[in-house]
Amino acid sequence: MRTPTAPQAPAVLVDAVLPDGRRADVELRDGRVHAIRDRRDDASDSRLPPGAVDLGGALLLPALVDGHAHLDKTLLGGPWQPHRATADLREQIASERAARREAAVPVAERAAALARRMVALGTGHVRSHVDVDPDVKLDGLHQLLAVREQFADRLGIQLVAFPQSGVVTAPGVADLLDAALAEGADLIGGLDPAGFDGDVDGQLDVVFGLAERHGAGIDIHLHDGGTVGTEQLRAIADRTAALGLSGKVAVSHAYCLGEVDDAELDRTAAALSAADVAIMTNGPRHSIPPVLRLRELGVRVFAGSDNIRDTWWPFGTADMLERATIIGLQSGFATDEELHAAASLVTDEAAAALGLTDYGLREGARADLVAVAAGGVPEAVAAHPRRVLVLHGGRVVGPSDVDAAYPSFEVETAPRR
Repeated sequence: MRTPTAPQAPAVLVDAVLPDGRRADVELRDGRVHAIRDRRDDASDSRLPPGAVDLGGALLLPALVDGHAHLDKTLLGGPWQPHRATADLREQIASERAARREAAVPVAERAAALARRMVALGTGHVRSHVDVDPDVKLDGLHQLLAVREQFADRLGIQLVAFPQSGVVTAPGVADLLDAALAEGADLIGGLDPAGFDGDVDGQLDVVFGLAERHGAGIDIHLHDGGTVGTEQLRAIADRTAALGLSGKVAVSHAYCLGEVDDAELDRTAAALSAADVAIMTNGPRHSIPPVLRLRELGVRVFAGSDNIRDTWWPFGTADMLERATIIGLQSGFATDEELHAAASLVTDEAAAALGLTDYGLREGARADLVAVAAGGVPEAVAAHPRRVLVLHGGRVVGPSDVDAAYPSFEVETAPRR
């Protein structure tokens, strides 16, 4: 595989295929998309303008967005660790604590290894949860704050203070979450208010109270199934609306939405839509939120990678196009329209859920872009194409570490004069 040589800050991306199928030249200026010009069918001048990169018909997308990751948990950057089977959530958390104490490679080093992989595969923004509990306290947060600064010119990182050991059942966690938000976390998380803490109101009082105090967003892990889960979703929606937090709250996983009947689904979706509470799915599970149905009912659905080669899950590549494939397969997607919907979960829908207002392949937006070796969006989801060029703020940041097994896709470049 040949990695193309390109100007550090290209002036124009020539002959790109846009997500809507048009072929265009995309002019960049001062780290932004300055102009998008359709290519003429009769264009005959093969000379590249100064500082140009000829994509030769590669698909150009806005940067991929990973709406849910755990940078502090990954084992990348260290030797392979066999997966340890556990009986339930509490046992898994205890197993992770033990593995964390035994880890020879620091959190920041492992997180940086994963962040580099994300960048190489075209992810421009990620929301990462970071454990805050009586054992690790704020150490993981401090290490990820350093990683966020280290990667500021390549990857936008949002951090969620995540109470992996619970909130009301773990002494001191509420104070730790308060401190985490004061010290740089962007959002506050939660974990199964009913199933783990056994106190829905108690946990949500803390989470929403801290969010209101700090002006922070919320992203709650919810694994509880059936109507136990949907009742909590409606409670979250009610609090979101009451506190004026619409658009700033997400619930991750929400497997319960794939386990209830149509009437319960519709009732819950109506509450989520009215409060503008988004739902994150990473796909793998016996149940999955019904993506297309929720979208029809006005609920924003987006995607994340979740665990990537850690104590919870030995799988994961950090490829968000592959994540779109996984969700599409589990959802039974096949048509081009459905594959476009899958792609939106890792691009514009995820960007909107993360509050990225300066995002997109449009004039005036930040030039956070990725070109892939595909002729269109459906193929990009179905074929796991090679990343051709990755830009962050208009500057080339990849690919630099992409699997050499991806098929070759040649790119012609011209020096800036």
